[in-house]
Amino acid sequence: MKKEYDLRIRTKEFALRVVRLFGALPRTTVAQTLGKQVLRSGTSVGANYREAYRSRSKLEFAAKVGECLRELEETAYWFELLADSDIVPAVKLASLHRECDELIAIFVTILKHTRNSLAAERK
Repeated sequence: MKKEYDLRIRTKEFALRVVRLFGALPRTTVAQTLGKQVLRSGTSVGANYREAYRSRSKLEFAAKVGECLRELEETAYWFELLADSDIVPAVKLASLHRECDELIAIFVTILKHTRNSLAAERK
């Protein structure tokens, strides 16, 4: 199985976990407001990676991977707010937050390698 294919599945599974988290949030205004933010950013990672996967150039790929990374960083922020505001116990978010951190590390590595490759091509 190709690494890219695995990452497409992994980002989709991450999105599904975010969807389930949103569905389980309290129906308070604050929880729903924060939840909609995490829902938007957490589900867009997989969509952006699918676009990156089908990119027409390394430059376009790097731009879309950068979007994935920005959305993951934003998602991590919303996870922190959900936990720090006691809407969701941190222990219940731990696994999802860990997966977010792992995806950030993966996308940072991909972006570094892609940028290095682009720089080498320019020389």
